[in-house]
Amino acid sequence: MTRLSFLDLVNVRQGEEAADAIARVGPVAAQAEAQGYHRYWVAEHHGMAGVAAAATSLIIAEAGHATKSIRIGAGGIMLPNHSPMVIAEQFGTLDALFPGRIDLGLGRAPGADGRVLRALRRDYAREADEFPRNVVELRAHFTGDPDLGLIAVPGRGAKIEMWILGSSLFGAQLAAALGMPYAFASHFAPDLLDEALTIYRRDFRPSRHLDKPYAAAAFNAIAGETREEGRYFASSMVQNFVALRTGNPGKLPPPVEGYRESLDPQIRAMLNNVLRCAAFGSVEDVAEGLGTFIRRTKVDEVIVHGSVYDPIARLNSMALVAQAFESVAVEA
Repeated sequence: MTRLSFLDLVNVRQGEEAADAIARVGPVAAQAEAQGYHRYWVAEHHGMAGVAAAATSLIIAEAGHATKSIRIGAGGIMLPNHSPMVIAEQFGTLDALFPGRIDLGLGRAPGADGRVLRALRRDYAREADEFPRNVVELRAHFTGDPDLGLIAVPGRGAKIEMWILGSSLFGAQLAAALGMPYAFASHFAPDLLDEALTIYRRDFRPSRHLDKPYAAAAFNAIAGETREEGRYFASSMVQNFVALRTGNPGKLPPPVEGYRESLDPQIRAMLNNVLRCAAFGSVEDVAEGLGTFIRRTKVDEVIVHGSVYDPIARLNSMALVAQAFESVAVEA
């Protein structure tokens, strides 16, 4: 049966600072656990005023302290920004703190622009080319491969569930070749979703870590008590998409009534394309959208994302999305 998980971008709202967004991590992770979500993931971003998850492992630890059983982790860590050994030590530490609960999704994108990459002292082009080798090296740190010639402490022996993330065909090919679970970023880049899933499943090679393909895909979902309320709440996230795609990223804005209808037709067309994997509205609207998405993709797991400005409305949306998913699961 398909599982439901949650992706938190740790959005900073207009009128607040990063510390305020980080303070919400615990309550959001606890809500995900209470509502039966399988995982709570955060994603590495740098140099963005509206996203507070740059120190990703610290955010995961905050979620871990607020929960007891839900899987927690990165969706994902942008490996070209880091040494594999440093990530092995960080996630080995997380596994020591929260044993048997830690996920490590690995992406090849920088999660930053050129200025940030220079500040990180990384040669992105070279590191991106080295991504497959670095994934193998990182996995070897956890398994304790003696050929490495050194030990990551903490790290060696850590029971980390490693994933490959992607929004192109490259990640699907790599995950299949290495026998790893695969997650596609269809919440913001849906174009290659179906082709990537086909390649992953067709070319998958069983490994000591995974005996058959396991695929997840991201889906935008925001629910309210009514269709109108859910779409109103979603207008904050829609404004963020427009700001990002027009070169003006910023903090999460308050919702605006009728925002989407007020946009230029070209911007609306862009939104219709980028938000193809999305459902905003009532519980019934979200259930219909999730059901259609699951039947189409046949994914093992749906990872929902939804940025809502009001913290209470956000927690309520998470509960309503879980309710919508339950109705889909019952129907299936």
